[in-house]
Amino acid sequence: MRPSSPRRVRRLRFRQCFHQEDEGRWLHRFEAGGDGGGPSECDGQYHDDNTPVVALSTGWYNGESRCLKNIRINGNGLSVVAMVVDECDSTEGCDADHDYQPPCPNNIVDASKVVWKALGVSEDNWGGLDITWSDA
Repeated sequence: MRPSSPRRVRRLRFRQCFHQEDEGRWLHRFEAGGDGGGPSECDGQYHDDNTPVVALSTGWYNGESRCLKNIRINGNGLSVVAMVVDECDSTEGCDADHDYQPPCPNNIVDASKVVWKALGVSEDNWGGLDITWSDA
């Protein structure tokens, strides 16, 4: 399913699984061993930080229809292709299954570290970026 035009996203987020007190940001990794969640919804696997993977908000995730498919993310004047491996739940949250985090907004793409690097964003600025994306 190819969109007729790119979708505008308010924020690209970096996922990691611990709270950084000094920066006040929640980050959630796709890798195993973190305290922020289980394996990815699409394939039941964990993914290395150096693998370009994303989680999409519930509506864009579309009941797993984008699982293991690539999307093209455009931001910061650059572009990167990443595979959809998980849902960023926009309907449920604030419980143990969601690491007590609130539901995601409806316009979120959570991205692995390598996606941020590919978009040329310095590590101290990871956490939010206006992007567009489309099916690749």
